[in-house]
Amino acid sequence: MSEANISSPILPFAGRVAIVTGAASGIGLATVELLHRQGARIIAVGRGDNVHALAREGVVPIVADVAQEASAELAVQTAIDQFGRLDILVNNAGIIINRPVAEMSLEEWNHVLSVNATGAFLFSRAAMRPMMAAGSGAIVNIGSYACYQSFPGIAAYAASKGALAQLTRTLALEAISHGIRVNAVGSGDAVTNITNAIQPDGQAYLAEHGRKAPIGRAARPEEIAQVAAFLASDQASYIVGAVVMADGGMSVAIQ
Repeated sequence: MSEANISSPILPFAGRVAIVTGAASGIGLATVELLHRQGARIIAVGRGDNVHALAREGVVPIVADVAQEASAELAVQTAIDQFGRLDILVNNAGIIINRPVAEMSLEEWNHVLSVNATGAFLFSRAAMRPMMAAGSGAIVNIGSYACYQSFPGIAAYAASKGALAQLTRTLALEAISHGIRVNAVGSGDAVTNITNAIQPDGQAYLAEHGRKAPIGRAARPEEIAQVAAFLASDQASYIVGAVVMADGGMSVAIQ
């Protein structure tokens, strides 16, 4: 992929094409903005019409459900049709349902797993095809400290993020021989809209919960996006199969 070599410290993603899921808000939006500022052209995938607000030169929005196989195929084909290549995939789309196991329906369980884990599988599988043909690429999954820790009420979310961590490790081993690096970010509580459906003010809830981290605050979406961008960049060329914790120390603290 000769174009991949034209990047510079100023525009490290010049000539690169990325797909970002969950792109309309929070970490996904911050990742789209950061990669675009640094030269990437982006397919921005969101499940609501608000993703259309991201449209501009070099950013193509798609309304799609990441849990559907056709959505992954559409996003990858759009990248090829619009920009001729695909270099980066950021699997960021995620949901949470806060419910004790004894009260959770099978539909709720399956919904969380289908978005958070199956969605990453579907998009990774589709993205690997052009990446394998080109002999290079980077996949970054947005995980959570819930890969390793949990608390009451988040069984489906924690299970999905644990699955995502193991998908990252296994896929990394399968992909590296094709020049594709796969890694994940173990995000802490970031002030996003992910809990809006289960809290009166989701951002305030996450800001408060984030104060439990040793660093004493929740993350800003931009801070997680910076780690994702690093893992997608040439600077992370020797990092394979890692879950890089960006959680303010939450994963190493005794709760």
